[in-house]
Amino acid sequence: MSKVYRGRLAPTPTGHLHLGHARTFWQAQCRAEQSGGTLVLRVEDLDRDRCKPHYTVNMLEDLRWFGFRWQEGPDVGGEYGPYCQCDRSPFYLQAWHQLNNKRAIYPSPHSRKDVAQALSAPHEGDREAIFPIELRPADWAEVDAPGVVNWRFRVPDGERITFEDENYGSQSFVAGEDFGDFIVWRRDGLASYELAVVTDDHAMQISEVVRGEDLLLSTAKQILLYRTLGWGAPKFYHCSLVRDEMGRRLAKRDGARSLRFLRSQGTTPEDIRAMWTLG
Repeated sequence: MSKVYRGRLAPTPTGHLHLGHARTFWQAQCRAEQSGGTLVLRVEDLDRDRCKPHYTVNMLEDLRWFGFRWQEGPDVGGEYGPYCQCDRSPFYLQAWHQLNNKRAIYPSPHSRKDVAQALSAPHEGDREAIFPIELRPADWAEVDAPGVVNWRFRVPDGERITFEDENYGSQSFVAGEDFGDFIVWRRDGLASYELAVVTDDHAMQISEVVRGEDLLLSTAKQILLYRTLGWGAPKFYHCSLVRDEMGRRLAKRDGARSLRFLRSQGTTPEDIRAMWTLG
């Protein structure tokens, strides 16, 4: 892991950026600036069905309007590209090979909905479905390619995964209780969210990951991947979520709170940041 601070913005172009994205990303930029480090923009557009090119164009425009400035990214280049996940499949396949060679993953045809969420970051309120251990195969034939099947990471049942969050302090999750064997590769030939972000953050030498608190559990899974792959994990800083008047987490469907809508209504980035300062 790089000793020089390297942070990242990692939006998913499945809709317009909203206030929650802006606040988390702003925290990431502030921490990079305070450390005299580099900020990387990585577009997480693996989900071919939900990620649309026009959302990527709008996202870049909204980020610049708000005042975000990155030193590496799909529009400015850099030595750790490409900076769009849709172009990084060879990196993910290499990680799959490493896990497969260690027999840390196994083919799994058992999936109710083909684990539709595997491409996306989990959301607050998503219930963690614990994969039944009786569905783990006792053995499987060695293969040199993923094939048309899901692959799961076998978690160390009963092991407590702990880490120190830079914002929330000590965190602890138990493998097999808080989460079970999770998808790392989909039968449609795409890496899961967990494998993709771990691979990218390692390859891009990200030293600290800043993201929402709804991903605390996901961090425990990713730490297992880092460890198994023999990679040092970055530091983690999880931000509190922006909520509506009912206490619900903002989502991309909340168009009225998108940066694009607020901009059209004459709201300025300074107005928004002032609201955060005032709580």
